[in-house]
Amino acid sequence: MKALLCKRHGLPDTLVVEEAPDPVPGAEEVVIDMKAAGVNFPDVLIIQNKYQFKPELPFSPGAEVAGVVSAVGPGVQSLKPGDRVMGSCGHGGFAEKVLVKANKTLRIPDGIDFDVAAAFTLTYGTSWHALVDRGALAAGETLLVLGAAGGVGLAAIEIGKAMGARVIAAASSPAKLAVCREHGADVLIDYAKEDLREAVKRETAGNGPDVIYDPVGGQYAEPAFRSIAWRGRYLVIGFANGEIPRLPLNLPLLKGASIVGVFWGAYTTREPDRFAADLEEMFARIAKGELRPHISRRYRLDEGARALEDLMNRRAIGKLVITP
Repeated sequence: MKALLCKRHGLPDTLVVEEAPDPVPGAEEVVIDMKAAGVNFPDVLIIQNKYQFKPELPFSPGAEVAGVVSAVGPGVQSLKPGDRVMGSCGHGGFAEKVLVKANKTLRIPDGIDFDVAAAFTLTYGTSWHALVDRGALAAGETLLVLGAAGGVGLAAIEIGKAMGARVIAAASSPAKLAVCREHGADVLIDYAKEDLREAVKRETAGNGPDVIYDPVGGQYAEPAFRSIAWRGRYLVIGFANGEIPRLPLNLPLLKGASIVGVFWGAYTTREPDRFAADLEEMFARIAKGELRPHISRRYRLDEGARALEDLMNRRAIGKLVITP
């Protein structure tokens, strides 16, 4: 098979497409013939050896795939060759054949294309876990989404609206904010042009957002937190900015607010039954039209490095997908 390989840690331009051995499923594993693979920010980190998981070299990045089961290992009862599935694999997804644990693989419902399924798991799974489970967002509350035009950001907007919240989208350009509006955002803030804290204060009549969804980190974390409502929940999703913020701990004390970590990858491993239930609920909402993954561009496998570069350099709006 062909695979996009990381043979030494570095930036996307160090990746190469080469022939690699076909994977063989072990106990409770399946092999998926990849039809589409989602591109996510952890893929940029893992090839630089900056992510929580550090696979041995060489490896393929790519944490979520959709395709057709071609082989099953001993003990697999729920899946068979020919099944249309989506899977969460951590790494290995940017290859023609992908090894995935059976308990992290689900059948794709009828009517959902491979690219939509591949663009769905991590972004919507992360945002659902963050807002429903960790943030306990309630109808009538106000949600502030930072980095709102990215894959997880757009998912957070849609999920927030589906839960009955008022959603404020913050992003860095009018083009990005226009997409946020298309996906349901009630209020738009261009934090490249105006002071984030003052804008949030204005748009919430001084009360602040009940929940802040932050996949960015960096310079906007503290002004966002300073705007939070009493008993607010600040959701730490990731650090796409590249800088891990250092918040003064008197701030949560003064607001009676919570800083809540969201580690979706560990959640799927530690609580697989809840993860599966999340996906079933989200599939139902896709069928109703409440959730609409936004795929802005598709790349061939031999263009995979360019996809990661575009994501890393913030040229992506919504989700990028790699196909074989």
